[in-house]
Amino acid sequence: MPRHVAYLAAMFLLCAPVAAQEKTGSKPGFTLQPGTVRIVLMRPSIRVGAQSTGGMNEPNADWTDQARRHLTQALHDAQSQLGNVVVDYEEGASGDGPLLTQYTQLFGAVADSVIEYQFFPGNRLPTKKRDKGFEWGVGADIGKLRSLSGANYALFINTHDEYGSTGRKMLQIVAAMGGVGITSGVHVGHAGLIDLTTGELVWLNADRQMGGDVRTAEGAAKRVAQLLGGFPGKAAP
Repeated sequence: MPRHVAYLAAMFLLCAPVAAQEKTGSKPGFTLQPGTVRIVLMRPSIRVGAQSTGGMNEPNADWTDQARRHLTQALHDAQSQLGNVVVDYEEGASGDGPLLTQYTQLFGAVADSVIEYQFFPGNRLPTKKRDKGFEWGVGADIGKLRSLSGANYALFINTHDEYGSTGRKMLQIVAAMGGVGITSGVHVGHAGLIDLTTGELVWLNADRQMGGDVRTAEGAAKRVAQLLGGFPGKAAP
């Protein structure tokens, strides 16, 4: 096959429509009425770095600090608009901090599994078909933590960004000329609500192609708006 024909064929395949990925899911029958519950906003997991030419993640402390500052402010601005009492997590004298860090990591793993095995229609596990419901969780023991006493739900937020280096972007261009698709940059976000009575994930908004440059105030506000889009009990704009 001539080179230019192969290139056009590859571009066609890359641009061809595919089954749309879902981004939001909730437990069947779950509703949240405004003004009825207390939600704890867990400390967000925020990671920002560069993507090397070879696709490796290179953490950047300055970018991460910028993102943490801007995302924290954006989340603070959004809390009063979520329809229920939302308070920041406080460890106090409980000593729960290390365990909550593990729960944050577990939530991230669960969210990635939901994206992979339920949000992609063609990749759903037999037990995760739409008629099987939305059954995910982190375990009921989370509700026993002293630092979460008095709360009904925990809101977890994870973001992971890798900004493509110049070398990565150049590789993307060269690869496209050869008919090979290579991505530049990683922008993943998860926002999920855990029922502290059962440990069940009752609502999730997750995407591997999030928008907003979290290193800026404007971009962080955009990211938070995307993460909390469709939040249960939130008044419509």
